[in-house]
Amino acid sequence: MTLTHAPTLETDRLILRSPVKADAEAVIAFLMDTSRAKGFGGYTNRADSWRWFTLNVGHWHWHGYGYFTIEDKASGKPAGICGIWNPEGWPEPEVGWVVFAGFEGKGYAFEAAQRVRRWAYEDLGLTTLTSNIVPGNTRSIRLAERLGAKYERTYDNPNMGEDMLYRHPGPEAL
Repeated sequence: MTLTHAPTLETDRLILRSPVKADAEAVIAFLMDTSRAKGFGGYTNRADSWRWFTLNVGHWHWHGYGYFTIEDKASGKPAGICGIWNPEGWPEPEVGWVVFAGFEGKGYAFEAAQRVRRWAYEDLGLTTLTSNIVPGNTRSIRLAERLGAKYERTYDNPNMGEDMLYRHPGPEAL
């Protein structure tokens, strides 16, 4: 049973879909991995990680968008999350991504982010998107730049502290 009214989006190798209860374990495991989740605001306990998972469900209901679960078509397993994020205190809607352990280095984050960005522009009618990246997260910086995003400014994110805002090309440029 899906937990949101998220559409199902596809790429050649991925299904981007609504989160389901069975996805919670993979998300919680990621969030509690302090080295992997550092740039995502990881947590040190299961209860806070569970709250973030349910926060994403609520985000979908509040905004009509949030993080999709990235499902690997070949294995049927959750490979990460990617979506549009804009909680209280965010400067504007952001396209964000995370790839879980074992699914890195396959281009899944790039593939998912391209598809999510297209959905945000074509279906949601958004005209601009950012990616907010913690300084030092070189992998996310490289991915944002590969997606055509340009560094715009550094700002104080109330949840993450210092964040670098990268601006994505608008729909007319894609």
